[in-house]
Amino acid sequence: MTQNHKPQDAHPSSGCLFVVATPIGNFDDMSARAIQTLQQVDLICAEDTRHSQRLMQYFSIHTPMLSLHEHNEEARIEQIADKLTAGQNIALISDAGTPLISDPGFKLVRGLRQKGFKISPIPGASAIITALSVAGLATDSFSFWGFLPSKSGARQQKFEQLAEHSETLVFYESSHRIVACLQDLQSVMPTRNIVIARELTKTFETILSGQVEAVLQQVEQDGDQQKGEFVLMVQGATEQVSEISSDAKKLLSALLEELPPNKAAKIVANVTGLKKKDLYQWALEQKNT
Repeated sequence: MTQNHKPQDAHPSSGCLFVVATPIGNFDDMSARAIQTLQQVDLICAEDTRHSQRLMQYFSIHTPMLSLHEHNEEARIEQIADKLTAGQNIALISDAGTPLISDPGFKLVRGLRQKGFKISPIPGASAIITALSVAGLATDSFSFWGFLPSKSGARQQKFEQLAEHSETLVFYESSHRIVACLQDLQSVMPTRNIVIARELTKTFETILSGQVEAVLQQVEQDGDQQKGEFVLMVQGATEQVSEISSDAKKLLSALLEELPPNKAAKIVANVTGLKKKDLYQWALEQKNT
């Protein structure tokens, strides 16, 4: 197998682990390099060998496969290390997209890298990047948070923690939770613009955008929009400094005589509805004057 730029490693005669991206839906998105790699390696580690068999058959790939998933990943590290030491080349794939992105493989790659083995990426499809490319939201800065918690309370808490982030927020969500997820998002960030990308690159691909309430209504009213795999993207917070009224300043000043700035700001925020961080900043300025 041709490999132009191999990193230096502690096992110069060993094989290489290739981390290979596969399509997220449309098999024709598979790169020629990925096909060639999977045909030429000695072994393919797949998240679900039965699921990946369809892809192998489509491209006439007859390489032996070995299961590697979240329940056996750590146990596979030494086994794969032995095969690499023996000079075998191995590919790692997930069920769809780029391995390790909310998929198994992190522990394997970390373990093999610590042992000094060569690891090389074969790039390709990723649902995150595919969704962002058509969302129309800012992509100069974004953060990916994987799958949200399954319970509503924990999900709302996560949204609250991220509500003041200025970058675009990206999540994965499942079909049986998408409605509840959007309902929780509406309760925390009701005016935020969002985009949900469903079944990307597949026959029933759909991309919905608008404020949370409008998108939620579309999903609730159309059962088809509740099926498949989802990427949820949320517009980042815009920086808006609250205008602090004179009454709020008087109350905060009085509390500062007895309380530290953080506690005083929290009380005034609860009473007035103003942002705690703006009140806290004003309180610190008063302390320093």
